[in-house]
Order: sequence, then C-alpha cells, then structure tokens
Amino acid sequence: MRFQIVSLAMAIGLGTMIAASNEPQNATPQAVFDGMRQSFQAQKAKGVHLKYQWRLSGPQGGEWWIEVNDGKYQMGRGKIDKPDVTFVATDKNWVALSNGTLGGKWAFFTGRLKIQGSQNAARKLDEIFP
Repeated sequence: MRFQIVSLAMAIGLGTMIAASNEPQNATPQAVFDGMRQSFQAQKAKGVHLKYQWRLSGPQGGEWWIEVNDGKYQMGRGKIDKPDVTFVATDKNWVALSNGTLGGKWAFFTGRLKIQGSQNAARKLDEIFP
C-alpha cells in the first residue's frame, strides 16, 4: 500500500514537471496578442468595423486594443476610444482562454471573463482571429 502511494505521488510530481516544461508558447498576454497577428483572417473582416478593448489584471496584465476596419486591423497597448466590446479577465485566465485550456462559455458563466458591450462583436472576434 505504501509503495502504491509513493508511486502515485511520484507520477503526479513527474506529470507536474512535464507540464511545466511544456509551457504553451502563448504563455503571456503579450504572446497571445502577438500570435493573433498571424491568425488574422482578412476575408472574414471585410465590411467589419469594430473596436475591441482588453483589461487584464495580474502581474502580466495591462490594456490592449484591436481595431478592425474593413479587412484590415491595428493593434496596440493602452486604451481605444469607444470600444464596441471590452473583455475583462486576469492575465492567466486570458492566456488559458486563448490556449484552449479554459472554455469561453465556462469562463463567462463563472465570472472569469466579463464581456462589456456587444455580444455579437465578441463572437465576431473568434471568426476574425481564430
């Protein structure tokens, strides 16, 4: 019995070490936004005019924005005037959402993600930046 407990503890510890060494490439909010640059779908953004704002708390948090304007976009740090939608989360929750380890609906219903403004604009973001 004692051997089984020790083996289980070692397996859990090894799994934790492997998970830590395989940290996702988008491990910070800035890396997530940098990665979004490569995923932009210009054809899905044709005719779209939307402003997105993020307010992320936590040690790697801050504010970011994206403005989509008819097949093109601009992105930056800080605030944007009159956003159509604002996402509020912790830095860790935003990274987890972006990496797919935290589901968007679950995050929203449990209060880990707050969406202020247009729900349709929020959904459109996933089409433009899959």
